[in-house]
Amino acid sequence: MNRKKLMEEAPKAKKPVILDGRKLRDIGCARLKAEIDKSGTKPTLVIIQVGDVAESSAYIRQKKKFAEKIGALVHHKQFPDSVSQAELIAAIGKFNHDSSIHGVILQLPVPARLDKQKIIDTIFWEKDVDGLTSFNKKMFESGDKRAIVPATARGVLSLLRGYGISVSGKRVTVIGRSALVGAPIATLLSREGAAVIVCHKGTEDIPGKSRAADILVVAAGSPHLVTKDYVSPGQTIVDVGINSVFGEKLEDEIPRKKLVGDVDFEGVSGVVGAVSPVPGGVGPMTVLSLFENLKDSEEVLLGGG
Repeated sequence: MNRKKLMEEAPKAKKPVILDGRKLRDIGCARLKAEIDKSGTKPTLVIIQVGDVAESSAYIRQKKKFAEKIGALVHHKQFPDSVSQAELIAAIGKFNHDSSIHGVILQLPVPARLDKQKIIDTIFWEKDVDGLTSFNKKMFESGDKRAIVPATARGVLSLLRGYGISVSGKRVTVIGRSALVGAPIATLLSREGAAVIVCHKGTEDIPGKSRAADILVVAAGSPHLVTKDYVSPGQTIVDVGINSVFGEKLEDEIPRKKLVGDVDFEGVSGVVGAVSPVPGGVGPMTVLSLFENLKDSEEVLLGGG
């Protein structure tokens, strides 16, 4: 048998299901718009930005664009890098007591000289649509149903549910334990009935623990950390990482930046059963979840929740 014949008869690698967050976001967008149109009110969000970090400004533009689509309002309050902590806290105080405002977020990062958690903690928990105040975190970790679910964690669960992937009874490995992303994801999936293992830099045999999982969630902030050696056939991989790296060079020899995840998408695609892309996976679902949180907060503040 010649080589061409062997190649034709060799089993072809099955393509994984792509967990497309953009498609689910658009479905959620239409649903939220219908809910807002029916309510006759406009959920209103204040985004506080310090300085002009390009990536932060890009994220804010995405939020504004999404808000326009669903009929919500976004007030973008930008402060110079030189702003004092007291000035930021005073501004948040005004938004807290403004009944027309239903959500307040501090766009991260902020300059290192500012105590970001202290600033965030001044946001009334009912308006903490990012779910990042210490008070809200404690409620969330204790299982209090009033707690606002951090947007990224809510987005991960919604992405899985959107593709009919149940976490109940599943073995889940989460790589990354940050208070903003990894820890809330682990808490939420555990609450949904998953057996969760959290891995970090000090964890032994992370590849082995990753391969043993039914669902692998990667939120390490390390480009292409997870290769095919970390995965096993049929797994579901959720890539939460978003990293800016230099890619191919432009005509003038200036390298162009591109966004990549914590997972080597091409490398694992020939093995796993489902995988989320970067960009286009968890990111769009996080924006959707933020505005779902905003709508929920509006209903609570207006006495309907």
